Amino acid sequence: MPATLQEPFPATLDPDTVERLRAAIGRLSRRLRTTRAGWGLTQSQISVLFTVLRRGPLGLSELAEIEALNPTMLSRIVGELCQQGLLRRAARADDRRAATVSATARGRRLRERINRERAHALGEQLALLDAEAQELLWAALPALEELAGRLSERQP
Repeated sequence: MPATLQEPFPATLDPDTVERLRAAIGRLSRRLRTTRAGWGLTQSQISVLFTVLRRGPLGLSELAEIEALNPTMLSRIVGELCQQGLLRRAARADDRRAATVSATARGRRLRERINRERAHALGEQLALLDAEAQELLWAALPALEELAGRLSERQP
């Protein structure tokens, strides 16, 4: 069961160090979000688009749950993404009242451009680190990937 705010940290973890890691990950994430390719899209729109691309065609209720958005907000976001030609919305064959969204080729190309820009921006900064700092990051990568996977499993 995940820890709650009331529960103490496990004795093996230093709360200040955990907070430093959380803050560093947050700063990296925020700074890598900004791209020329994604200009004009909100972070919520990019998140919805990337979720549909990652998970395949999704029903709107499932997408709302994954993104933790209320149905009205999700409907607006999906409408805007459809209008821009990044997503396609279609009635489900088994229930015409329900809709499924899928990504378009244009949406896939946009994600690729955004990911390339983010990787380039990160690579430029990594190249400025000395070899020892780079090696420490590479060594930590498997643990960070495992941590990301565990956190993803906790999310709705």
